[in-house]
Amino acid sequence: MPFQACGKLALAAVVLACAPVSASAQSASDFYKGKTITLTIGYPPGGANDVYGRLLAQYLGKYIPGHPSVVPQNMPGAGSFIAVNQIYNAAPKDGTAIGLGAPTLALDEKLGTTGVRYKTAKLNWIGRINPLINIIMMWKTAPIKTIADAQKTKSTLAGTGAGSTVSIYPTVLNHVIGTKFKLIMGYRGSRDAMLAMERGEVEGHSTAWAAVKAAKPQWIRNKDVNIIVQFALKRDPELPNVPTAIELARTKQQKQVLTAILSATRIGISFFTTPGVPADRLAVLRTAFDKAMKDPGLLAQAKKMRLGVRPMAGADVQKLVAKVADLSPALLAQVRAVYPKTGSK
Repeated sequence: MPFQACGKLALAAVVLACAPVSASAQSASDFYKGKTITLTIGYPPGGANDVYGRLLAQYLGKYIPGHPSVVPQNMPGAGSFIAVNQIYNAAPKDGTAIGLGAPTLALDEKLGTTGVRYKTAKLNWIGRINPLINIIMMWKTAPIKTIADAQKTKSTLAGTGAGSTVSIYPTVLNHVIGTKFKLIMGYRGSRDAMLAMERGEVEGHSTAWAAVKAAKPQWIRNKDVNIIVQFALKRDPELPNVPTAIELARTKQQKQVLTAILSATRIGISFFTTPGVPADRLAVLRTAFDKAMKDPGLLAQAKKMRLGVRPMAGADVQKLVAKVADLSPALLAQVRAVYPKTGSK
Protein backbone atom coordinates (compact mmCIF):
# COMPACT_ATOMS: atom_id res chain seq x y z
CA MET A 1 0.00 0.00 0.00
CA PRO A 2 2.77 2.55 0.80
CA PHE A 3 4.39 1.62 -2.52
CA GLN A 4 1.11 2.24 -4.40
CA ALA A 5 0.59 5.54 -2.62
CA CYS A 6 4.13 6.57 -3.45
CA GLY A 7 3.57 5.62 -7.07
CA LYS A 8 0.37 7.68 -7.24
CA LEU A 9 2.11 10.65 -5.69
CA ALA A 10 4.96 10.40 -8.18
CA LEU A 11 2.53 10.20 -11.08
CA ALA A 12 0.62 13.22 -9.76
CA ALA A 13 3.87 15.16 -9.45
CA VAL A 14 4.79 14.39 -13.06
CA VAL A 15 1.33 15.49 -14.27
CA LEU A 16 1.51 18.71 -12.28
CA ALA A 17 5.02 19.45 -13.49
CA CYS A 18 4.11 18.95 -17.12
CA ALA A 19 0.73 20.68 -17.13
CA PRO A 20 1.95 24.31 -16.95
CA VAL A 21 4.44 23.78 -19.78
CA SER A 22 1.76 22.30 -22.04
CA ALA A 23 -0.75 25.01 -21.18
CA SER A 24 1.86 27.71 -21.63
CA ALA A 25 2.92 26.45 -25.05
CA GLN A 26 -0.72 26.16 -26.11
CA SER A 27 -1.52 29.71 -24.97
CA ALA A 28 1.41 31.11 -26.98
CA SER A 29 0.26 29.21 -30.06
CA ASP A 30 -3.29 30.47 -29.66
CA PHE A 31 -2.07 34.00 -29.04
CA TYR A 32 0.02 34.38 -32.20
CA LYS A 33 -2.54 32.90 -34.58
CA GLY A 34 -3.82 35.69 -36.84
CA LYS A 35 -1.56 38.30 -35.19
CA THR A 36 0.88 40.71 -36.80
CA ILE A 37 4.34 41.22 -35.34
CA THR A 38 5.89 44.62 -36.09
CA LEU A 39 9.66 44.52 -36.57
CA THR A 40 10.88 48.09 -36.12
CA ILE A 41 14.26 48.91 -37.65
CA GLY A 42 15.81 52.02 -36.14
CA TYR A 43 17.52 53.03 -39.38
CA PRO A 44 16.63 54.18 -42.90
CA PRO A 45 16.23 51.72 -45.79
CA GLY A 46 19.31 50.44 -47.56
CA GLY A 47 21.86 49.95 -44.79
CA ALA A 48 23.06 46.74 -43.16
CA ASN A 49 20.53 46.94 -40.31
CA ASP A 50 17.66 47.37 -42.76
CA VAL A 51 18.81 44.51 -44.97
CA TYR A 52 19.22 42.11 -42.05
CA GLY A 53 15.95 43.18 -40.45
CA ARG A 54 13.97 42.56 -43.61
CA LEU A 55 15.71 39.25 -44.14
CA LEU A 56 14.66 38.02 -40.70
CA ALA A 57 11.10 39.29 -41.21
CA GLN A 58 10.70 36.95 -44.19
CA TYR A 59 11.42 33.81 -42.17
CA LEU A 60 10.66 34.39 -38.48
CA GLY A 61 6.88 33.90 -38.66
CA LYS A 62 7.38 30.51 -40.32
CA TYR A 63 8.67 29.13 -37.01
CA ILE A 64 6.26 30.84 -34.60
CA PRO A 65 3.21 28.74 -33.65
CA GLY A 66 0.18 30.24 -35.34
CA HIS A 67 2.38 31.69 -38.10
CA PRO A 68 1.80 35.41 -37.51
CA SER A 69 2.76 37.95 -40.16
CA VAL A 70 6.03 39.76 -39.46
CA VAL A 71 5.99 43.26 -40.94
CA PRO A 72 9.20 45.32 -41.03
CA GLN A 73 9.03 49.09 -40.67
CA ASN A 74 11.75 51.72 -40.62
CA MET A 75 11.81 54.27 -37.80
CA PRO A 76 15.10 56.11 -38.36
CA GLY A 77 16.44 58.96 -36.31
CA ALA A 78 18.92 59.80 -33.55
CA GLY A 79 21.10 56.76 -34.16
CA SER A 80 18.13 54.39 -33.49
CA PHE A 81 17.16 56.03 -30.16
CA ILE A 82 13.75 57.08 -31.50
CA ALA A 83 12.84 53.48 -32.33
CA VAL A 84 14.29 51.95 -29.17
CA ASN A 85 12.61 54.46 -26.87
CA GLN A 86 9.30 53.92 -28.63
CA ILE A 87 9.51 50.14 -28.31
CA TYR A 88 10.60 50.28 -24.68
CA ASN A 89 8.01 52.82 -23.54
CA ALA A 90 5.02 52.65 -25.89
CA ALA A 91 4.89 49.35 -27.81
CA PRO A 92 2.56 46.53 -26.68
CA LYS A 93 4.29 44.32 -24.12
CA ASP A 94 2.73 41.14 -25.44
CA GLY A 95 5.37 39.79 -27.82
CA THR A 96 4.09 41.51 -30.97
CA ALA A 97 6.80 44.19 -31.07
CA ILE A 98 10.38 43.43 -32.10
CA GLY A 99 13.16 45.99 -32.49
CA LEU A 100 16.58 46.41 -33.99
CA GLY A 101 18.79 49.23 -32.74
CA ALA A 102 22.42 50.26 -32.37
CA PRO A 103 24.86 47.74 -30.91
CA THR A 104 26.05 50.52 -28.58
CA LEU A 105 22.70 50.80 -26.75
CA ALA A 106 24.05 49.34 -23.52
CA LEU A 107 27.16 51.52 -23.57
CA ASP A 108 25.11 54.65 -24.23
CA GLU A 109 22.92 53.82 -21.26
CA LYS A 110 25.96 53.24 -19.06
CA LEU A 111 27.51 56.52 -20.16
CA GLY A 112 24.28 58.42 -19.54
CA THR A 113 23.97 59.66 -23.10
CA THR A 114 21.26 62.30 -23.42
CA GLY A 115 18.11 60.83 -24.91
CA VAL A 116 18.34 57.38 -23.33
CA ARG A 117 14.87 56.43 -22.13
CA TYR A 118 15.31 52.68 -21.84
CA LYS A 119 17.02 50.05 -19.68
CA THR A 120 18.97 47.73 -21.95
CA ALA A 121 18.95 44.81 -19.53
CA LYS A 122 15.15 45.01 -19.23
CA LEU A 123 14.71 44.56 -22.96
CA ASN A 124 14.15 40.89 -23.78
CA TRP A 125 16.81 39.90 -26.31
CA ILE A 126 15.73 37.41 -28.96
CA GLY A 127 18.98 36.72 -30.77
CA ARG A 128 21.85 38.02 -32.85
CA ILE A 129 22.01 37.34 -36.57
CA ASN A 130 25.60 38.54 -37.07
CA PRO A 131 28.33 40.59 -35.43
CA LEU A 132 28.54 44.14 -36.79
CA ILE A 133 31.96 45.06 -38.11
CA ASN A 134 32.34 48.64 -39.27
CA ILE A 135 35.07 49.94 -41.56
CA ILE A 136 36.39 53.26 -42.78
CA MET A 137 36.76 53.36 -46.53
CA MET A 138 38.21 56.14 -48.63
CA TRP A 139 37.36 56.77 -52.27
CA LYS A 140 40.11 55.76 -54.70
CA THR A 141 40.96 59.38 -55.59
CA ALA A 142 41.35 60.50 -51.96
CA PRO A 143 44.92 61.15 -50.77
CA ILE A 144 44.31 59.03 -47.67
CA LYS A 145 45.44 55.50 -48.49
CA THR A 146 46.28 54.18 -45.00
CA ILE A 147 45.39 54.91 -41.39
CA ALA A 148 48.85 56.47 -41.03
CA ASP A 149 47.88 58.99 -43.72
CA ALA A 150 44.71 59.76 -41.75
CA GLN A 151 46.84 60.64 -38.72
CA LYS A 152 48.79 63.19 -40.75
CA THR A 153 46.24 64.68 -43.14
CA LYS A 154 42.71 65.96 -42.63
CA SER A 155 39.97 64.16 -44.57
CA THR A 156 36.19 64.29 -44.75
CA LEU A 157 33.77 61.47 -43.99
CA ALA A 158 30.03 61.43 -44.65
CA GLY A 159 28.16 61.17 -41.34
CA THR A 160 24.60 60.21 -40.43
CA GLY A 161 23.17 60.24 -36.89
CA ALA A 162 25.53 61.90 -34.43
CA GLY A 163 25.22 58.92 -32.10
CA SER A 164 25.37 56.09 -34.65
CA THR A 165 28.46 53.91 -34.94
CA VAL A 166 29.01 55.56 -38.33
CA SER A 167 29.97 58.70 -36.42
CA ILE A 168 31.02 57.31 -33.04
CA TYR A 169 33.88 55.12 -34.21
CA PRO A 170 35.77 57.71 -36.33
CA THR A 171 35.32 60.29 -33.56
CA VAL A 172 36.75 57.87 -31.00
CA LEU A 173 39.76 57.28 -33.28
CA ASN A 174 40.33 61.02 -33.53
CA HIS A 175 40.43 61.25 -29.74
CA VAL A 176 42.43 58.11 -29.04
CA ILE A 177 45.05 57.77 -31.80
CA GLY A 178 45.00 61.26 -33.35
CA THR A 179 43.36 60.71 -36.73
CA LYS A 180 42.08 63.86 -38.42
CA PHE A 181 38.67 62.82 -39.74
CA LYS A 182 36.10 65.58 -40.18
CA LEU A 183 32.53 64.31 -40.21
CA ILE A 184 30.15 66.01 -42.61
CA MET A 185 26.82 65.35 -40.94
CA GLY A 186 23.26 65.28 -42.20
CA TYR A 187 23.15 62.31 -44.57
CA ARG A 188 19.99 60.30 -44.06
CA GLY A 189 21.69 56.91 -44.02
CA SER A 190 24.67 54.96 -45.33
CA ARG A 191 23.09 54.63 -48.76
CA ASP A 192 23.04 58.42 -49.17
CA ALA A 193 26.46 58.74 -47.56
CA MET A 194 28.01 56.27 -50.00
CA LEU A 195 26.45 58.15 -52.89
CA ALA A 196 27.99 61.36 -51.55
CA MET A 197 31.41 59.72 -51.49
CA GLU A 198 30.98 58.49 -55.05
CA ARG A 199 29.98 62.00 -56.18
CA GLY A 200 33.03 63.54 -54.54
CA GLU A 201 31.15 65.48 -51.86
CA VAL A 202 33.29 63.76 -49.23
CA GLU A 203 36.44 61.64 -49.35
CA GLY A 204 35.24 58.65 -47.35
CA HIS A 205 32.63 57.02 -45.16
CA SER A 206 32.52 54.76 -42.12
CA THR A 207 29.81 52.11 -42.19
CA ALA A 208 29.12 48.41 -41.74
CA TRP A 209 31.24 46.07 -43.83
CA ALA A 210 28.06 44.10 -44.53
CA ALA A 211 26.40 47.21 -45.97
CA VAL A 212 29.22 47.72 -48.46
CA LYS A 213 29.17 44.07 -49.53
CA ALA A 214 25.42 44.13 -50.03
CA ALA A 215 25.03 47.55 -51.66
CA LYS A 216 28.30 48.12 -53.51
CA PRO A 217 30.08 44.81 -54.21
CA GLN A 218 31.51 46.30 -57.41
CA TRP A 219 33.47 48.81 -55.35
CA ILE A 220 35.33 45.96 -53.70
CA ARG A 221 35.77 44.07 -56.93
CA ASN A 222 36.99 47.13 -58.87
CA LYS A 223 39.05 48.53 -55.98
CA ASP A 224 37.13 51.78 -56.04
CA VAL A 225 37.63 52.17 -52.27
CA ASN A 226 40.54 51.70 -49.89
CA ILE A 227 39.54 50.16 -46.57
CA ILE A 228 41.96 51.57 -44.02
CA VAL A 229 40.68 50.26 -40.65
CA GLN A 230 38.10 47.86 -39.29
CA PHE A 231 36.25 48.30 -36.00
CA ALA A 232 36.34 44.80 -34.55
CA LEU A 233 37.86 42.90 -31.65
CA LYS A 234 39.89 40.87 -34.14
CA ARG A 235 40.45 40.93 -37.90
CA ASP A 236 37.58 39.64 -39.98
CA PRO A 237 38.63 36.70 -42.21
CA GLU A 238 37.43 38.71 -45.22
CA LEU A 239 39.68 41.64 -44.27
CA PRO A 240 42.93 39.93 -43.26
CA ASN A 241 45.16 42.83 -44.30
CA VAL A 242 43.14 45.62 -42.68
CA PRO A 243 44.20 46.54 -39.12
CA THR A 244 41.64 46.69 -36.33
CA ALA A 245 41.29 49.90 -34.36
CA ILE A 246 42.52 48.04 -31.28
CA GLU A 247 45.80 47.19 -33.05
CA LEU A 248 46.42 50.91 -33.47
CA ALA A 249 46.49 51.52 -29.70
CA ARG A 250 49.87 52.72 -28.48
CA THR A 251 49.30 52.19 -24.75
CA LYS A 252 47.57 49.67 -22.52
CA GLN A 253 45.03 52.32 -21.54
CA GLN A 254 44.17 53.06 -25.18
CA LYS A 255 43.71 49.36 -25.84
CA GLN A 256 41.39 48.97 -22.85
CA VAL A 257 39.28 51.94 -23.94
CA LEU A 258 38.99 50.78 -27.55
CA THR A 259 38.18 47.23 -26.46
CA ALA A 260 35.42 48.46 -24.14
CA ILE A 261 33.83 50.50 -26.94
CA LEU A 262 34.24 47.86 -29.64
CA SER A 263 32.71 45.12 -27.50
CA ALA A 264 29.51 46.42 -29.10
CA THR A 265 30.58 44.68 -32.31
CA ARG A 266 29.79 41.35 -30.63
CA ILE A 267 26.25 42.49 -29.87
CA GLY A 268 26.02 43.40 -33.53
CA ILE A 269 22.73 42.90 -35.37
CA SER A 270 20.65 41.79 -32.39
CA PHE A 271 16.88 41.81 -32.05
CA PHE A 272 14.85 42.44 -28.92
CA THR A 273 11.30 42.73 -27.69
CA THR A 274 9.77 44.84 -24.96
CA PRO A 275 10.08 44.41 -21.20
CA GLY A 276 7.24 42.49 -19.58
CA VAL A 277 6.67 39.94 -22.34
CA PRO A 278 5.25 36.68 -20.91
CA ALA A 279 7.98 34.07 -20.51
CA ASP A 280 6.29 31.55 -22.79
CA ARG A 281 6.06 34.04 -25.66
CA LEU A 282 9.69 35.10 -25.21
CA ALA A 283 10.66 31.43 -25.37
CA VAL A 284 8.62 31.03 -28.57
CA LEU A 285 10.31 34.05 -30.18
CA ARG A 286 13.79 32.87 -29.21
CA THR A 287 13.15 29.36 -30.49
CA ALA A 288 11.72 30.70 -33.74
CA PHE A 289 14.76 32.94 -34.19
CA ASP A 290 17.16 30.02 -33.65
CA LYS A 291 15.29 27.92 -36.21
CA ALA A 292 15.16 30.78 -38.72
CA MET A 293 18.94 31.06 -38.51
CA LYS A 294 19.18 27.50 -39.87
CA ASP A 295 16.55 27.92 -42.58
CA PRO A 296 18.07 26.94 -45.98
CA GLY A 297 16.17 29.73 -47.70
CA LEU A 298 17.46 32.41 -45.33
CA LEU A 299 21.01 31.12 -45.58
CA ALA A 300 20.87 30.97 -49.38
CA GLN A 301 19.46 34.48 -49.58
CA ALA A 302 22.10 35.80 -47.18
CA LYS A 303 24.86 34.18 -49.25
CA LYS A 304 23.48 35.72 -52.43
CA MET A 305 23.52 39.15 -50.79
CA ARG A 306 27.03 38.54 -49.37
CA LEU A 307 25.75 38.76 -45.81
CA GLY A 308 27.32 36.83 -42.98
CA VAL A 309 25.16 34.78 -40.63
CA ARG A 310 26.91 34.03 -37.33
CA PRO A 311 24.03 33.82 -34.86
CA MET A 312 24.01 34.04 -31.09
CA ALA A 313 21.12 32.78 -28.95
CA GLY A 314 18.98 35.34 -27.18
CA ALA A 315 19.96 34.23 -23.69
CA ASP A 316 23.64 34.72 -24.59
CA VAL A 317 22.97 38.20 -26.01
CA GLN A 318 21.15 39.02 -22.77
CA LYS A 319 24.29 38.11 -20.80
CA LEU A 320 26.52 40.05 -23.19
CA VAL A 321 24.42 43.20 -22.82
CA ALA A 322 24.50 42.86 -19.04
CA LYS A 323 28.31 42.68 -19.04
CA VAL A 324 28.55 46.28 -20.19
CA ALA A 325 27.30 47.27 -16.75
CA ASP A 326 30.43 45.69 -15.27
CA LEU A 327 32.80 48.38 -16.59
CA SER A 328 34.88 49.72 -13.73
CA PRO A 329 34.36 53.38 -12.79
CA ALA A 330 37.93 54.18 -13.85
CA LEU A 331 37.56 52.59 -17.28
CA LEU A 332 34.13 54.14 -17.71
CA ALA A 333 35.62 57.58 -17.08
CA GLN A 334 38.27 56.95 -19.73
CA VAL A 335 35.64 55.83 -22.22
CA ARG A 336 33.50 58.88 -21.47
CA ALA A 337 36.47 61.14 -22.17
CA VAL A 338 36.77 59.95 -25.79
CA TYR A 339 33.15 59.10 -26.57
CA PRO A 340 31.24 61.67 -28.66
CA LYS A 341 29.43 64.26 -26.58
CA THR A 342 26.47 64.78 -28.83
CA GLY A 343 23.80 66.02 -26.46
CA SER A 344 21.42 63.56 -28.10
CA LYS A 345 21.74 60.46 -30.09
